[in-house]
Amino acid sequence: MIKKSMIIRQFLALTLNAPADRRAQGAAAMARAYLYGNLDAEASWEAKTALLSLLDDPAPSVRRALAEVCADSARSPRPIVVALSCDGFEVSEPILARSPVLTEADLVEAAALGDEEAREVIARRHHLTPAVSGALAEIADLPTLVALAGNPTARITGGRLLRMIERFGHEADLREALLARHDLPPEVRHAIAMALAKSLSAFATERGWLGAARSERVNREIAERTALDLSAGAGAAATSRLVGYLRGTHQLNAGLILRAILSGRIEFAQTAFADLSGLDHAVVARAMRDPKAVAGLHERARLPAALLPAMQAVLSAWRDTARAEPNGAVRAAGLSRRMIERAIEACEGWESPEIRSVVALLTRFEAEAARDEARETTRAILAEATAREAAERERLAADAAWKEALDAHRRAQGFAEATPVETPVTESRTDPVGAILESLPDQIIDWFRKGREPASVEAVPETILSELDTALIAEFRASRTSPAKDSIAIAA
Repeated sequence: MIKKSMIIRQFLALTLNAPADRRAQGAAAMARAYLYGNLDAEASWEAKTALLSLLDDPAPSVRRALAEVCADSARSPRPIVVALSCDGFEVSEPILARSPVLTEADLVEAAALGDEEAREVIARRHHLTPAVSGALAEIADLPTLVALAGNPTARITGGRLLRMIERFGHEADLREALLARHDLPPEVRHAIAMALAKSLSAFATERGWLGAARSERVNREIAERTALDLSAGAGAAATSRLVGYLRGTHQLNAGLILRAILSGRIEFAQTAFADLSGLDHAVVARAMRDPKAVAGLHERARLPAALLPAMQAVLSAWRDTARAEPNGAVRAAGLSRRMIERAIEACEGWESPEIRSVVALLTRFEAEAARDEARETTRAILAEATAREAAERERLAADAAWKEALDAHRRAQGFAEATPVETPVTESRTDPVGAILESLPDQIIDWFRKGREPASVEAVPETILSELDTALIAEFRASRTSPAKDSIAIAA
């Protein structure tokens, strides 16, 4: 250990009346010597005392230089770090951004007492705890919440995420930042979808495109469809969590359960019945498959009595469909028009205002299912037409490439001009031999005119034979049996 007390005293004496920039350099050097130097106990105590005295320096640049060095070390004296974190933002920024000395309580207090710039810096820290994230979710403004949502290492509970959506869900920047998180629970995704739907419906209502009642119904339908889409393949735990959230926000009702069954989301319907009735999931699953137990389950879940006939008809149709499926399960593919029609038929003999409201709900489901089927059919037709167009473009490109390659091959064989790939057929071509001869290259015609007929087809040069297909050679052999006819045709 090297004793350096005299050096530190001399350093303080030299920097006491120095300019601010020199004092800032001295503060940084002193902090590095204390944190990383090989000081003995007495020198370390003196250095720490000197650093504490620098907290009263009137120049912010001096305190900022001290904060920059102390922010990166876990050995920084806690009194110095806490004092710097409570300083102005120009000084406290590096401490708030990365100092490992600050505790969870320190950060919560800094978020509560600091300005919005300080909160945004805290929101970008690595590995924020749920307590700090929760404090920011309650008091921070939009830019800070966007930074917090975009911090992948920040741990944020589902309740605090919902609180952020409750405060600023109408802002697209926050929704996009939240949707980019990999740990987003299903209830938060549902809340984001509803926030977007409300923003769009409010815009449409302000423009006079939708009435208030119609807008409210549209939002309710979007909420139901979003809940079912999120539950698809989410697993039992996530579905149970989503159902609990919907019940807590008064969105879990008979209409949603009926829609779930009509859409084939039986896991969601079972979870909803279990949550409302307090029964075990397995007990609910058996009751839904037993026609005699449906009424008791319906009553235990405290659903409207007027909905019971429709519920019984829908569950009966589901059981029939499940037995018809090879694997015993119903494939979820939107609302089933067949089950909706059976439910409407089951309600036809009942005369009451409640039943009429149920029939009206089922009629809307039927119209929605018809529109979904029309959309699917349209998409399938468009996809097929697009595929045909793509295949036709590929075929034309292949034909063009083949023709270009054939022309290049003919030019390489020494022909002056490439023979057309396709020869138009005219009505005047009645002589088959003449038609064949017209399609021959000029070299063969010149051969005949000069009287250099080959003895056989095999004597024709390979460069010429390469241009002839099998049918042409057969016609050539046949023409050899009638020399006079060949001479007449050639002369013509």
